[in-house]
Amino acid sequence: MEFMKKGLIIIPAYNESANIENTVADIQKNAPDFDYVIINDCSKDNTLQILKDRGFNHIALPVNLGIGGAVQTGYIYAAEHGYETAVQVDGDGQHDVSYLNAMYDAMKEKNADMIIGSRFIEKEGFQSSFMRRVGITYFTKMIKMLTGVTVTDPTSGFRLAGRNVIEMFAKDYPRDYPEPESVVSVLRSGKTVTEYPVKMRARQGGESSITMGKSVYYMIKVSIACLIANMRH
Repeated sequence: MEFMKKGLIIIPAYNESANIENTVADIQKNAPDFDYVIINDCSKDNTLQILKDRGFNHIALPVNLGIGGAVQTGYIYAAEHGYETAVQVDGDGQHDVSYLNAMYDAMKEKNADMIIGSRFIEKEGFQSSFMRRVGITYFTKMIKMLTGVTVTDPTSGFRLAGRNVIEMFAKDYPRDYPEPESVVSVLRSGKTVTEYPVKMRARQGGESSITMGKSVYYMIKVSIACLIANMRH
């Protein structure tokens, strides 16, 4: 495949029928310099049927892999098809793809390996729930302690990765709540991470994978995973 565009947008989709069409339309209108692939993670609603009916570029996983496995599938696709950059965009409409060209330019200007779209630099737009902000602050401090780098939005999935990070994530990517752990892995492997100010939207449809009941598990599990990732490099 001849590389034509700036990068690949990876869209993990599980029961995203409420907004997947809007997400693709947003990409086609506001990020035409990027290709996209939707990773349908065995949705139980009619997400897959929509993808087929609309002719959207997609991969239908034969078993449910969870968010980490779905996103890694996208990175494998990006690696095998020679993309220069890849970015995760959630299928629920929270990520504004109109920022991608600016993020791409900023990453090149700073010679960074990965750039994270952060809602907390200028603190505009949807700022997430109170409990999630508590967790974000906690992981910001933990990542600073482990790597010496301040990442203001470590749980943001809106991250543009360069070629070497694509290859890294294609080989190994955390399975469960992957964002903070993968940031630690990238930093500890000697790669550079920067951030770019963005506005996030509130979820446009579907349900979040992180419920109140999972919050304690999330904090403990991700903390342990970050410590292990720190020791592996």
